[in-house]
Amino acid sequence: MKKTLAIVLALMMAASLIAFTACGKKDTVTDDQNDKDVQNEQNVGDTQNDQTDDTKDDETKSDSDVAYVTGKGTLVVGITEYEPMNYKEDGKWTGFDTEFAEAVAEKLGVKAEFVEIDWDNKVFELNSKAIDCVWNGMSVTPERKESMALTDKYLNNKIVLMTLKTSSTDVTDASQLANLKIGTQADSAALEMLKSNEAYDSFKANIKEYDTYDTAIMDLKAGRVDVIAVDQVLGEYTNKNLGGEMKECSYDLGDDYYVIGFAKDNTELRDKVNDAIGKLYENGEAAKISENWFGKDIVVFEPLED
Repeated sequence: MKKTLAIVLALMMAASLIAFTACGKKDTVTDDQNDKDVQNEQNVGDTQNDQTDDTKDDETKSDSDVAYVTGKGTLVVGITEYEPMNYKEDGKWTGFDTEFAEAVAEKLGVKAEFVEIDWDNKVFELNSKAIDCVWNGMSVTPERKESMALTDKYLNNKIVLMTLKTSSTDVTDASQLANLKIGTQADSAALEMLKSNEAYDSFKANIKEYDTYDTAIMDLKAGRVDVIAVDQVLGEYTNKNLGGEMKECSYDLGDDYYVIGFAKDNTELRDKVNDAIGKLYENGEAAKISENWFGKDIVVFEPLED
């Protein structure tokens, strides 16, 4: 009897254990399903958030056009201190590019606001919308064509040869430089242009490098050099301040065009600025600004080659 009772009890305990295990498995499946549901909800939420973020990005991109600028009422111009293009006088920004940007902004129905930037970070500043454009005596380069939307060329800062106004010297061909003493600033664009000239070997021994253009001009006035090689913007600006003591020679060393840069996808604003420059060029206002700063009209309005 005791043996029979022990067998019955053992069978009952086994059955209970099986039932308990089954319940445990059912609970585990339910927990897994709940986890999957939660994960699915999170995934859906993330997807919706991603879509919302994408929508916001699209809206931001659509804002990076004329509507964005006119909406805030300012054209934010990224600059560095670069006389005579942009520099401070009595705490206020002035210069050729400053005045030209103000005239263009007026055509757009907004005001120009100038923000000093780190030149090396100009593309980041554009892409982050910290500024609307870079307008600071910026030359055309292949790298800038790739990273920014550039305007048409608005100024030719060609590298020129200047001599004293009272001098009979006028360089009309590079071959004449072999017989002239040439002054220029060390590590300058003008020096690079001289070195790249096809006749460089014939006059390279005649070149004298200076720490600044001011000292080069002093030697020109003292008769220690016959001509100086200088970028036209600086040369004409300095000459105007000197009361016209110098003159340009007929021959120049090459072109160096200035453009304005925008974020790569912000071509609408770029085109509007182009239109405004075209109007200022046609009505003569651009020429007046140039004459005010350089004593002559060096403004151009030429298409930018691809």
